[in-house]
Parts: sequence; structure tokens; C-alpha cells
Amino acid sequence: MPEVLFAGPAGRLEGRYSPGKSPTAPIALILHPHPQHGGTMNNKVVYGLFSAFAERDFATMRFNFRGVGRSQGAYDRGEGELSDAAGALDWLQTINPNARSVWVAGFSFGAWIGMQLLMRRPEIESFISVAPPANMLDFNFLAPCPASGQIIHGGADEIVPEPFVAKLVNKLSSQRGVTIDYRVIPDATHFFTSNLPQLTQYVEDYLDMALYQRPASMAGAA
Repeated sequence: MPEVLFAGPAGRLEGRYSPGKSPTAPIALILHPHPQHGGTMNNKVVYGLFSAFAERDFATMRFNFRGVGRSQGAYDRGEGELSDAAGALDWLQTINPNARSVWVAGFSFGAWIGMQLLMRRPEIESFISVAPPANMLDFNFLAPCPASGQIIHGGADEIVPEPFVAKLVNKLSSQRGVTIDYRVIPDATHFFTSNLPQLTQYVEDYLDMALYQRPASMAGAA
């Protein structure tokens, strides 16, 4: 899992990159939680997402937004962080010019950034959003949502109450051609501290379904 440093819009960005084995390996970009609340690319949920994609032969990268770790720059209210994510995707596509598809995944603030990136980059085929902060940040830009994907949330989330995310899911699911695989882990808090194995299993099931047309386990589905 080599460390990488690449040019971002506000200076150098620090990441961890796992190349795919196939020359046409799909790309996955993983985005971390809020930089001002301790979010980094080493967050356990982010690492779990990274591992799930990398184990399935995605060319996978997680990175620190500006001002986090060794990444240069300073927090920019989401605008700069979206530019960072776009720059990271550019880097991944340059390294993997023959990638057969592109995915984005994010946790909390990273889910919000990831879904904005989804709107701006039509090559993104699908997404995974964990604990999107639908009560704090505006998701109205998803009109229409350009791709199907998975959303996972904690039923005991103390920061983002589940009904706010259920409302977002219902809005997206009502759009033509969009299917949301919505999974609620009943006793999970916002950080999934005691529920990482179940979270990871849902992600792995969804990826296997998408990649290999295997039916995902329905246990615990909302």
C-alpha cells in the first residue's frame, strides 16, 4: 500500500494507493470525514471501505483533504475539498487510463463530497455513502441523481438521526432509473465503533453483487 504525494489545487496532497492487478482494473476513490472534527484517511470506516475495494482488484486510493496530515492547504468549507477530490480522481485516471469503471465512496462529510463529485463527473458509475449528514448539509444538488448506489446508516446515529437519511433515500429512489441499496444497522452510532464488521460486510456484499451479479444478503436491510 504505497504512500503517494500528488499535486492538488491548493498544494501537495497525501494519499495511500493500492494498484489493481488488471490493466483495466476499475477505479475507487475513498473520501474521509470532516477535517475539522478529526477526520483523516486513516479513519477505521475509511480504511474498511478502502480494503473492500482493494481486495476486489480496484485501483483504490484514500487521501487526506487539504490541511490534514501531510496535505497542504487549509480547510475550505467543502468547496476546496471537492476540488481536492476531483484532483485525486484526475490522478487516478492518469495512472489507470484503461480503467473499465469508476466508483466513489465516502464516510460522513466524505459522503457529501463524494456525491457532489458524482454530479460533476459522469464517468462515475456508482457510489457508496456511509452516514451521509443529511440533517446538516444540503443534498438537494442530487436532482436528478445520475447513478445508483449504496447508502449505509446507523439506527442509533446520535449525530445524524436515521429519519433524515431515510428521507434522502426515498427522494433518490423515486427518481427514474435510480436504485439505492439502503442498509440500516440498528444499534450502530455515527462512527460504527462496535459495528465495523457488519458495515464492511454490507459493502462487500454490494460490491460482489455489482461486480459478479451475486445476490446481496438481505439481512438487516431497511
